[in-house]
Amino acid sequence: MWTGVFPAVTTKFTADDRLDHAEMERCFNLQMEAGCDGIIVCGSLGEGPMLSPDEKIEVLKTAQKVAGKKPVLLTVNEAGTREAASIAKRAAKEGANGLMVVPSPIYHTNAEETVAALRAVAQAGDLPVMIYSNRLAYRVDVTVDQMEELASDKRFVAIKESSDDIRRSTEIINRLGSRYDLFTGVDNLAFEALSVGAIGWVAGLVTAFPRETVAIYQLMKQGRREEALAIYRWFRPLLDLDVSTYLVQNIKLAEVFAINTNDRVRMPRQPLSGERRKAVEKIIKDALAVRPKLPQF
Repeated sequence: MWTGVFPAVTTKFTADDRLDHAEMERCFNLQMEAGCDGIIVCGSLGEGPMLSPDEKIEVLKTAQKVAGKKPVLLTVNEAGTREAASIAKRAAKEGANGLMVVPSPIYHTNAEETVAALRAVAQAGDLPVMIYSNRLAYRVDVTVDQMEELASDKRFVAIKESSDDIRRSTEIINRLGSRYDLFTGVDNLAFEALSVGAIGWVAGLVTAFPRETVAIYQLMKQGRREEALAIYRWFRPLLDLDVSTYLVQNIKLAEVFAINTNDRVRMPRQPLSGERRKAVEKIIKDALAVRPKLPQF
């Protein structure tokens, strides 16, 4: 069973656009020290589509070095199923604990194509799979009907639920019970999802604020709802930065102020500038000025 807080970590680059493994190792260690339960690499926040297959495997290895016995998942978000199956096989060979699989972010598959592609990747990697359902970002909805169709394959073990409809979490549980480990994948719906039965959180702002994220999860797990809600209300303006076309730049800028790193991104992305940067900086600085004291949990 996968459960708890799994950071969707950012990928760090040097000034000349190479992978910065030393900085990734430092930043990933902050996640582990705060009590996160696993790591997911090369997702949307990790700029996976901008990385070569070799680079993805390199990032995977760096995360494995830091995570120890905790699970490390590689995101499979290739445009073609052939390429997705290939990276899944490589991830398995390198000892990945699982895959988070996104339907093709380029070709918008229909229901039959979505199920077939997910099955092909799972078969190729032969690893536990977290299905990433995000109809807003990728325009493909892995529906509850499709989840039920895939349930006969034991390699599909978890759902990252990012439909942006909190009702979907209850629909999954009502239809499928505990068949899948249910994770929320939308930062500013996390409290709500944990309230209705999600057992995990694939988190984004956790990369800048790991202790606050873990505190919310642990307090909810212990039934200390009001304490969790107080932190969550403070956190909400920051969590909203995850739900944006600029989520990568937003969160990397939050990392600049919160964990003293850089906000380098890979082109065509560029770091925030001008009025947009000023607005995001204000959100971050305002939150840091009133950062809450965390309770024991």
